[in-house]
Amino acid sequence: MTESRIIVALDVATAEDAVRLAKNVAPHVGAFKIGLGLLHGAGPGAATALVDLGKPVFADAKLHDIPSQVEAAARRLGRLGVRWVTAHVSGGRAMLEAAQEGLTSSSGGYAGILGVTVLTSLGEPDLTAVGIASSPGKLVSKMSRVAHQAGCEGVICSPQELAVVGSVAPGLLRITPGVRPVGAEKGDQERVMTPSEARQRGADWLVIGRPITRAADPQQAAAAIAEEMQIPESGEQR
Repeated sequence: MTESRIIVALDVATAEDAVRLAKNVAPHVGAFKIGLGLLHGAGPGAATALVDLGKPVFADAKLHDIPSQVEAAARRLGRLGVRWVTAHVSGGRAMLEAAQEGLTSSSGGYAGILGVTVLTSLGEPDLTAVGIASSPGKLVSKMSRVAHQAGCEGVICSPQELAVVGSVAPGLLRITPGVRPVGAEKGDQERVMTPSEARQRGADWLVIGRPITRAADPQQAAAAIAEEMQIPESGEQR
């Protein structure tokens, strides 16, 4: 079996819960993600504890502010030893460049910024409601170009926009949430796809949370999804 490309989303209540769950599923996942709940609750210690487990840690901070504030935040996150930090592409190129500068300076070049394009919980009607007259695909296309120009390492996009990113910015890592195994509930996600479909469409990493973390046996669930998402060696992504 090839290296797992699952990033498990540890959206749990405490750092202790996150570490316990991470240790349980570690044999079947490639990286750990902590989101706003833990970052604003348990705080930076949660990231540090996960880094100590020896797999890449993805700090899903979704930075979005003026460039100087984002640079400062990214610099602090880089000191924790995390591998990736997210920032909203809608903050603009200057903000993304500041984020990458702050993260690079504190991590010694180890960490990279991932640009968040269009959240997987949003569909075209949601964009229209806030005054964005564009389909998710067209918006992701524009945002991917900005992320590439700003020096981001990759982007976060729904599985449905993987091909779009690959066509306009093929050098970017494509990391996708909104992944649901066959038969799983969508939850609050709108634009979803199965793990195998997402890999076939070019996803480099899949962010998977509830289908693993809320399963009766998280380790078994992670193993099953890792098996499901295997694709032929000739089609392996970077």
